[in-house]
Amino acid sequence: MKGLTFKIYNHIKELPNNWDDVAVSNVFLQTHYLEVLEKSAPTNMQCFYIGIFENQELIGVSLAQYLDLNKLESFGERDKCFKTFIRNFIFKNFASHTLFIGNNMITGQNGYAFSKVIDFEQISQILMESAKEITTYFKNKKIKIHLVSFKDFYEHCSVELKKFSLSNTYEFNTQPNMIFYLDKKWKNKEDYIASFSKKYRDQYKRAHKKFDGIVVKELTFEEVVLHEETIYDLYHYVAKNAPFNTFFLAKNHFSTMKKQCQNHFLIFGYFLKDKLVGFHTILLNGTVLETYFLGYDSQVQKENMLYLNMLYNMTEYGIENGFEKIIFGRTALEIKSSIGAIPVNMSGFIYHNNKLINKYIEYIFKKLEPEAEWQMRHPFKEVGCLRLEDGC
Repeated sequence: MKGLTFKIYNHIKELPNNWDDVAVSNVFLQTHYLEVLEKSAPTNMQCFYIGIFENQELIGVSLAQYLDLNKLESFGERDKCFKTFIRNFIFKNFASHTLFIGNNMITGQNGYAFSKVIDFEQISQILMESAKEITTYFKNKKIKIHLVSFKDFYEHCSVELKKFSLSNTYEFNTQPNMIFYLDKKWKNKEDYIASFSKKYRDQYKRAHKKFDGIVVKELTFEEVVLHEETIYDLYHYVAKNAPFNTFFLAKNHFSTMKKQCQNHFLIFGYFLKDKLVGFHTILLNGTVLETYFLGYDSQVQKENMLYLNMLYNMTEYGIENGFEKIIFGRTALEIKSSIGAIPVNMSGFIYHNNKLINKYIEYIFKKLEPEAEWQMRHPFKEVGCLRLEDGC
């Protein structure tokens, strides 16, 4: 690899001292976040940390996650149809041991970071060789890795990566990542609301009126611990009613996250008559605001338009604190577009270690991937902020 080598670590305490210096551009690769995964990862997940060296100097960092789907309580309970049953059966029996190079818990290109410019040929080779070494690690433990997936690349990056070591690996596109590029002219929520067309100003007013009586409060670490059981129950309701899951968070995840990431991780509680009925979380990642997990009481959500108000609140926080964009992720595409987010296509690469199955991986994947039918909304009177180029 033109003088590059890599080393795979099983524990945070083994990482080189300058790991965070190399990972400075991405909070999801810094040790305070990685320690959250080590202390409160989903019960079916094991993490690996990849250090990339040039002449013994650490110049790159990456993350890998192994998932044992046999330990999963549910793949998702929202869609109850025959196709979903078949998909879940196939995943359980032919893809239960899956390796992700990247972070399967979040949306976005968060799989690696470098302290210097590295060409795509070297990056693709490192990713592939890392996957092979971890696969061998599990083989020695009598565990056969079925699927290997390289997760979430922006389009211009995936075009380059597939020219090299990933050229024979199936490239897939799932639902787009909803990203809100915030207009620099907006200084507060009044500027944001004023930019809406009448239809979407009315939507905001209607949601705001429904929200009356609910108090939003940023929670301290002590308050997160106090409400931890309720927070988890609210999260778990939303998670298990998603169309598809590969993990469920550990019950202590949110308190661990707050303790480790401190002011980089914010959790906002939604209280109705002093009862916690919802929450949302965000991560501060440089100039990017990353939405994380949320949860809510289904009845309150229905009656008080809780989810839509959460989206508005996250947007207002991003505007008022000077963020350039908000990563809203892959779910609820239509409602996110109604508040200003736009779809950005992202690619992944995947292969199966069974050569026969891998031969038909494109056909199988397209048959099993849940289809998302949605209508793009255009809430603004004029096009606000032009899309920025996402880096590799």
